[in-house]
Amino acid sequence: MKTTTTTLRHTSLVSAAALAAGLLAACGALPERPQRATLYDFGAAPLATTAAAAAPAGAQAQLPPMLLPHIEAPARLDGAQILYRLGYSDPNELRPYSLARWSVPPTRLLEQRLREALAQRRVVLGADEGTNIARVQGKVPNSLRLTLEEFSQNFESPGSSAGVVRVRATLMNTTGAGDRVLGQRTFSAQAPAPTADAAGGVKALSAASDAVVAQVVQWADQMQQSQPQ
Repeated sequence: MKTTTTTLRHTSLVSAAALAAGLLAACGALPERPQRATLYDFGAAPLATTAAAAAPAGAQAQLPPMLLPHIEAPARLDGAQILYRLGYSDPNELRPYSLARWSVPPTRLLEQRLREALAQRRVVLGADEGTNIARVQGKVPNSLRLTLEEFSQNFESPGSSAGVVRVRATLMNTTGAGDRVLGQRTFSAQAPAPTADAAGGVKALSAASDAVVAQVVQWADQMQQSQPQ
């Protein structure tokens, strides 16, 4: 009888150990929690822009109001993915980083930067605001329309890359007779990436975007100043 009891206890212990081992194995087989993508934006505006925006009203010559519709982009550039090209092997393929994203599409980030820069010398309006002003004053402000054509980190080699930004800008005047193109230009800039990864690409694309914004603003100022009031 004692032998039987001992055997039962031994069997129970073995069963418990097997059950524990099974539970541990099952826990090890559970899928790991997926990693969250890191979100990026352009950071704070450049110091020169911030200082100019803080200048007293009237400190700079004021230009007529301007409409700034949302920046357009092809579908491949109008998302939150951070894109790169391997220029040394296949420059025609856009590839996304798997664990890095823009907080909002780059068109929105670029539009915010451009609006801040343009607003230093004029009132900048959205399309709906411009329509309301036209109803009151009988004149629609000139419209600056942008299309984003390139926005990616281009790798010249595995360890060297640059952020490349290119936009097409069109200055339009709308009257009762229809739209009239006042001018159109393509602007581009590139900036070296400090590191060969998504974080480095973000810094490079932010710097290249600021350079493009400066070019567009300078051109828009010159175009608007040359127009009869």
